[in-house]
Amino acid sequence: MPVWCCRCSLAGHFRNYSDTETEGEIFNSLVQYFGDNLGQKVKAMPLVEETSLLEDSSVTLPVVVIGNGPSGICLSYMLSGYRPYLSSEAIHPNAILHSKLEEGRHLSIVDQDLEYLSEGLEGRSSNPVAVLFDTLLHPDADFGYDYPSVLHWKLEQHHYIPHLVLGKGPPGGAWHNMEGSMLTISFGNWMELPGLKFKDWVSSKRRNLKGDRVMPEEIARYYKHYVKVMGLQKNFRENTYITSVSRLYRDQGDGDGQDRNISTQHLQIEKSKLIKRNWEIRGYQRVADGSHVPFCLFAENVALATGTLDSPAHLEIEGEDLPFVFHSMPEFGAAIGKGKLRGKADPVLIVGSGLTAADAVLCAYNNNIPVIHVFRRRVTDPSLIFKQLPKKLYPEYHKVYHMMCTQSYSVDSTLLSDYTSFPEHHVLSFKSDMKCILQSISGLKKIFKLSAAVVLIGSHPNLSFLKEQGCYLGHNSSQPITCKTNPVEIDAYTYECVKEANLFALGPLVGDNFVRFLKGGALGVTRCLAMRQKKKHLFVERGGGDGIA
Repeated sequence: MPVWCCRCSLAGHFRNYSDTETEGEIFNSLVQYFGDNLGQKVKAMPLVEETSLLEDSSVTLPVVVIGNGPSGICLSYMLSGYRPYLSSEAIHPNAILHSKLEEGRHLSIVDQDLEYLSEGLEGRSSNPVAVLFDTLLHPDADFGYDYPSVLHWKLEQHHYIPHLVLGKGPPGGAWHNMEGSMLTISFGNWMELPGLKFKDWVSSKRRNLKGDRVMPEEIARYYKHYVKVMGLQKNFRENTYITSVSRLYRDQGDGDGQDRNISTQHLQIEKSKLIKRNWEIRGYQRVADGSHVPFCLFAENVALATGTLDSPAHLEIEGEDLPFVFHSMPEFGAAIGKGKLRGKADPVLIVGSGLTAADAVLCAYNNNIPVIHVFRRRVTDPSLIFKQLPKKLYPEYHKVYHMMCTQSYSVDSTLLSDYTSFPEHHVLSFKSDMKCILQSISGLKKIFKLSAAVVLIGSHPNLSFLKEQGCYLGHNSSQPITCKTNPVEIDAYTYECVKEANLFALGPLVGDNFVRFLKGGALGVTRCLAMRQKKKHLFVERGGGDGIA
């Protein structure tokens, strides 16, 4: 595979080019990116040879994207040169926004001032570009309208920015691992990516379309098909696991220099090369025979699109590691599927107040398993997700919410036969005899015997490949990165990390948990990189040295 650098200490050197890509194509892309007048200089740099050492690698990719879910796919689509324009006959229902769009009708959205276009818009994301792009793709969606997008897309190959997208599994990311029995929370058309309508794709796959919501496995297949039909395969590498992402050097005056990973001599050599090697990405690829092949990549920019489903959050209490305590829907579903909970008189404890916890309640309820449902919030808390979902569209979740409100435990009552909620309670501990201790907000404690427990209180991204587990990138650098409470701190319009130049983050890492909003991150990153590319070309055309921008 192009650009992958493996140490010669391997028993056999690894080289595997895809059918659609050659060294020459990668070289041509790099020349296209940096300008033909730099072609000879690039050509002198060998790509991957069978005897390559890590130290011999000379090619530095402009962008490496870590994560191949919808965030990474959409970013690859736009980095590949696809550009959104205002459709000729489109009229956006927001008159002020439409007037702004008319001013730049001849320009793609990527080439316009995103801050100007975003001004005054409101939506369900805290990121203004996410709200902007969502209202262009799905005008007035939050008011229940199904207006068509006001954008049309053009492939402008001269805007292609060479990049690789690295993922653990096939394109689609965590969607390939989600519980198959649950309907997605969003409409199918909200899950779609630019240029391929989900309804058109799914109608060709199944005859009966009952409603607008779909199964997660259909979404996963759609994303995998999208990469193929849009011609993005050459940018994707599957079965890759990242072990470290580190800076090779920092610019003068950038920090205290503690992050230097190479010697001063190597630093001088590095600065003389065509592209600034800001990042070194190390990891391994799992190949067909199950073996692990190490690789090392160099990149000018890195985009984090990992999502946040890697590591389920824990309560961090006594007994949480006991075998009857689960931390994911697949674990719980498997226990039910194997009949382990069938006929049990003792209830299942479900902890959490989000949609995954609601899924677990429904799963247990539908299998006639009694439920104790514990959560810290009041049932009237306006931030509960149920209050954001229309009743007509999500009746099953509102059924759970109704039970949360009307079937709550009180000191003078007993557990109900099917479901009992414990608002404003938390779990103190689990015991080896399958008992748990609950405590109310007033301090009252209660002990219950369980058949199982399911802790579904969110998840954390796995950023172990970054220094400090990536915590330093968050708004609160002393806490782990989380989607809701401590997302990565970014520039609102470029998605570049505030605390790390040339490192970008998008999707759930910056608080955009819904697919409809994460597409804005791809727009912000692409505009930022395209603007820097223009500046770099202008610098070269004016004779600005050796091309180091």
